Amino acid sequence: MIRYRLVLLFCFTLIPASAGQAIAEQQPRQKHTPSIASGAVTETYWGKAVTDPYRSLEQLENPEVAEWINAQATHARTVLNSIPGREKLLKKMASFDSRRKSTAYSLSITDSNRYFYLKRTPKDETGKLFFRDGFKGKEKLLFDPESLSKENGPTFVVSSHSPTDDGTTVTISVSANGSEDDSIFIMDVESGKLYPETIDRCRFASPSWTKDGKAFLYNRLRKVSSPEDNPQYDSQTWLHRIGSNPSEDREIFSRTLNPKLNIHSADIPSVIYDKESGSLFGFVSTVDRRLQVYIAPLGELNSGSINWKALIAPEDNIHDFAVKNGELYFLTPDGSPRFKIMKTQLSNPDFRHRETVVDEQPEGQIDAFALTSDALYYTLSLNGVDARLFRIDDTSGSTTELTLPFKAGSAYISSKGPRFPDLWVTIAGWSSNYKRYRYHQEPNSFSVETISSPASYPEYRHLKVEEIMVPSHDGMLVPFSLVYNDGLKKNGKNPVLLYGYGAYGKSLTPFFSPSMLLWTANGGVLAIAHVRGGGERGDKWHTDGMKTTKPNSWKDLIGCAEYLVEKGYSRPEHIAINGASAGGILVGMAMNERPDLFAAVIPQVGAMNPLRGEETPNGPVNVPEFGTVTIKKECMALIAMDPYLQITENTAYPAALVTTGMNDPRVSAWQPAKFAARLQEASSSGNPVLFFADVDAGHGMGNTKSKEFEALADVLSFGLWQTGHPDFQPKK
Repeated sequence: MIRYRLVLLFCFTLIPASAGQAIAEQQPRQKHTPSIASGAVTETYWGKAVTDPYRSLEQLENPEVAEWINAQATHARTVLNSIPGREKLLKKMASFDSRRKSTAYSLSITDSNRYFYLKRTPKDETGKLFFRDGFKGKEKLLFDPESLSKENGPTFVVSSHSPTDDGTTVTISVSANGSEDDSIFIMDVESGKLYPETIDRCRFASPSWTKDGKAFLYNRLRKVSSPEDNPQYDSQTWLHRIGSNPSEDREIFSRTLNPKLNIHSADIPSVIYDKESGSLFGFVSTVDRRLQVYIAPLGELNSGSINWKALIAPEDNIHDFAVKNGELYFLTPDGSPRFKIMKTQLSNPDFRHRETVVDEQPEGQIDAFALTSDALYYTLSLNGVDARLFRIDDTSGSTTELTLPFKAGSAYISSKGPRFPDLWVTIAGWSSNYKRYRYHQEPNSFSVETISSPASYPEYRHLKVEEIMVPSHDGMLVPFSLVYNDGLKKNGKNPVLLYGYGAYGKSLTPFFSPSMLLWTANGGVLAIAHVRGGGERGDKWHTDGMKTTKPNSWKDLIGCAEYLVEKGYSRPEHIAINGASAGGILVGMAMNERPDLFAAVIPQVGAMNPLRGEETPNGPVNVPEFGTVTIKKECMALIAMDPYLQITENTAYPAALVTTGMNDPRVSAWQPAKFAARLQEASSSGNPVLFFADVDAGHGMGNTKSKEFEALADVLSFGLWQTGHPDFQPKK
């Protein structure tokens, strides 16, 4: 299967594997927060003057800026650590973690039935790489990233791993302190020994092995010659033969090598070998979900040059594809916003006269499909929160809905490809833990194949889940998930943590996180708003919340908050909103438009200054989602969605906890910094505005277990404090 995706900027992270005026006298005075002088710059965009009051904070290397960030972080850390109840949350998270003997994730299964996965025990801060032969095989440790760490040095994590089809060799990508700047190691599995070469400056996608398992294709960032250079521009795909010096690697696919192909400097070129067709697929990627793919025979790797031919263009509107028996199966919303599965001949594709395999379904949207040797499987979801699984038999053509082991909010399928019958499904819900199952066509049953150790959480046996539809500003119905303890009284006094994302067509599907559910254990309502910009209701749900239609996203969130008040779940002084990454735009703009509706806003590693996004290394590749300043209507939309620029003087804003990682390669740390500085200056409410910058973290990927717990404890304790929970109020 070709499951190739890049989310290059705002990969959504709900961190679990991320009261208002009534208690104002109990809050730290804003005057204790370190401040910095404004360094305003005014620029004109398409005739519109825009003043950027804290442009100087973009100079992170400036000693004055660094001193301010450090002082802000120290102050925020002191305040957060002093919140009553926070330490109790951390202890409970550690207790939850200790209930599992081990937690396994990032599983890869080779054609030879060798299982590779990362595993973490309660004693481990990061995952170690293990393998076993078959699900029931004896487990063996392959690689411990702590072996790279020196005392008081950086913390390394395994970002990804890629084994050969026979499972005898594996690449191991490792990065430090959340930077996502990978170095690739190569290991002989039988001996456990590393090859001598290491390849650095690797960030995008896992390496793809060639047919013989002696070489692999990988993307590498170029070396920069000056601070003004964008390190992500003009990255290249290379071919590396194991045992050789990386300096001898051959360039395979790039803008400079292939000037006739439609590759721009900001695009990410990468190549995957597809063993089903014997072809090389060259991907030209941004965050645009519409694929752009070229094709070439594998044999041309050994020739002087590769003759790439266009296979899929963005205008074909294909979001995923796979090959079986010479046919290209693909997922598209073209003419069907809830998606359909179609196919055409790989050798002579005709996307205008293609054959429909699974038509658009009236009861939900098609999320994904997988091919096996005897069937096609696909998942269907209703509003992103009610998952179903179907099987189409190759021989009879009959379609059967499979009865899942339990009612699933989310379902993820995987196979070993069209040459094998194996099919696995991982299912979960808001109150149901993840379990992985193997499907048996005979006798139509599932068996558990979960590598993680079992654990029980009796604390949550009385959870109630409501899936409702809430009208937004324009009458559109927005899916809204509410999780709380059975017996909750609708008296307007319940603390609410309202989470949203709304970007890239990514759906907030149900997940189970005992630590996140501590909000409900403290009598609160965990609310997830499936706003436009996400993918919960199909492709149009995404396009109705991007670029010029982006206001729908935060207006949907506001509508959900108003519903909570109207129905008596809570009141504004008890509602905290939380969004991570691209969700920073969502919660920042909801705060700006309705500061009276929320007690607290908590943007984590948020995109808080999107107008300046194109000036960041990772910004240009995200233009398809948010727009560009070079097109007038998109530029005006960027200004309108910019939480930092929309802050107004002398406004009674809610309390805020703003976070960033200083090693973040996706959202530059100065975006949250500028937002926090401006909010501290403009707010007239006296509510605290804390800015915490972690010098040993990035965008959230690659965090240690302790950092995950700390970050979540900050969100929960700050939110419970500001929404008035009595156990989280500082002493007067």
